[in-house]
Amino acid sequence: MTAATAVNAARAARRGLRRVPAWRLAALGLAGVTAVPLLVVFAAWLTPETEIWRHLARTVLGGLVNNTLALIAGVGAGVLVLGVGLAWLTARCEFPGRRFFDWALMLPLAVPAYVLAFVVLGLLDFSGPVQTGLRGMLGQDLRLPEVRSAGGVIAVMTLAFYPYVYMLTRAAFLGLGRGTLEAARLLGLGPWATFFRVALPTARPAIVAGLALALMETLADFGTVAVFNFDTFTTAIYKAWFGLFNLQAAAQLATFLLLFVALALYAERRLRGGARYHEGGRGAPAPRVRLRGGRATLAVTAAALVFGLAFVVPMVQLLIWAVDAMGDLDRRYLNLLWHTLGLGGSAALVTVSAALVLAHARRVDGDPLTRGAAGLATLGYALPGSVLAVGVMLAFTALDNGLNTLSRLVTGEAHGPLLAGSLAGLLLAYLVRFMAVAYGPVGSALERLRPSLPEAARCLGAGPLEVLRRIHLPLLRPGLLTAALLVAVEVMKEMPATLLLRPFGWDTLAVRIYELTSEGLWERAALPAVTLVLAGLLPVVLLVRRSAGN
Repeated sequence: MTAATAVNAARAARRGLRRVPAWRLAALGLAGVTAVPLLVVFAAWLTPETEIWRHLARTVLGGLVNNTLALIAGVGAGVLVLGVGLAWLTARCEFPGRRFFDWALMLPLAVPAYVLAFVVLGLLDFSGPVQTGLRGMLGQDLRLPEVRSAGGVIAVMTLAFYPYVYMLTRAAFLGLGRGTLEAARLLGLGPWATFFRVALPTARPAIVAGLALALMETLADFGTVAVFNFDTFTTAIYKAWFGLFNLQAAAQLATFLLLFVALALYAERRLRGGARYHEGGRGAPAPRVRLRGGRATLAVTAAALVFGLAFVVPMVQLLIWAVDAMGDLDRRYLNLLWHTLGLGGSAALVTVSAALVLAHARRVDGDPLTRGAAGLATLGYALPGSVLAVGVMLAFTALDNGLNTLSRLVTGEAHGPLLAGSLAGLLLAYLVRFMAVAYGPVGSALERLRPSLPEAARCLGAGPLEVLRRIHLPLLRPGLLTAALLVAVEVMKEMPATLLLRPFGWDTLAVRIYELTSEGLWERAALPAVTLVLAGLLPVVLLVRRSAGN
């Protein structure tokens, strides 16, 4: 080794040493951003609101707990039955229309639960067209079960969230090889015994993962329960904030919601981590069981009924209402659309950039601290938007108070709130909430990138920014675009954090839907709802194409 080579190697080593702590520092910073809202929420217990809690305990606390437990139990059972049943039907059975239902049953994922909720109420409420028509045919004394009930909310959420279980379980059932099922048959197991004793345990990790996602969405939901006037912790947080104007009480209520989330995550780990089932190689795919006669008719009816109730009927009704509400297509609607697109685009840019930094830090720095920071920074997806909103507002209010104190000392005047109620709070909440959504595609794209390419560029004299611009960004473009699209659409549909943190007058389509549905104006809420559903179809089409590719 020549002296010049040794000097260059030493310089490269020093540059590398300097770079590693910088990436690690960035990862720790992003993890800290995620942790701050949580710490702030729990810090609210340092000053307990005893009077408020006595009032809540006397009036609504018991109902909140009962309603939340009923939702978890009902939606959990519903999505398991629909998701697992339909996944087995399309993955392992052959019946007329199977190829269509294979992907069509994923489409309800594009319909936000709060949109499905107001369509159901608009159709099935006492004054809706269904009950009115039935009373006209069968008599005015006809009374149907009350739609605005726990059963109604559970049914709506089941139809909205079953695709999480369906997608993951279907992939697991498709992965069952011919050898596994033939071995079960050779051991004398019939079709039902094969399903319960072989297929179901093998797919258990996927089923539990899908169930956990559905329950997270259930706990985080605000729009659906608000439309049904069904009080849960998310509605209680909103009422404590805007009804009692008590942010501390809202934060303390948010910790109860986090307790349910933590229990759901713990149950998911326990259920998924106990037993071990291994597939001994894919091998040839197992042939589908061909259904004939009454069984085929039953399969088509079941798939069509779920698809019709969860997607076709809501979309048709929304389009009919939207045609009648075209008069709302004015300047205000365009402003709502612009705000929605602007927020989605800004949040996608911020979140995907942070995800790229986090994924790159984890790639170049194998330190356990960096890996732990990456894991912590992606935990925000498990946090309900209302909890994040409370944490961000409390943190920004404290910062504003500090800045005002400093301003009085320096200038003798206070400047008022700068951060609380600003777009910065919204973008921070979106960053924390959807970091995991962006990190997945970006991280997997980065993992596929061969390390030799950036190393060769650095050997040719390219600096870190040039390597990023000329090597990483072009090769990561598909993953970055997928991540940006997923984040943008999730932000456009997000309601609780947007409702609580938006600046005054900065309404979005989701907020407008909440305002109109809270007044019972279903028809006028259809136009922004159709826009959100069409936007939500984009990531679903991506998922369908990826599923078809697999």
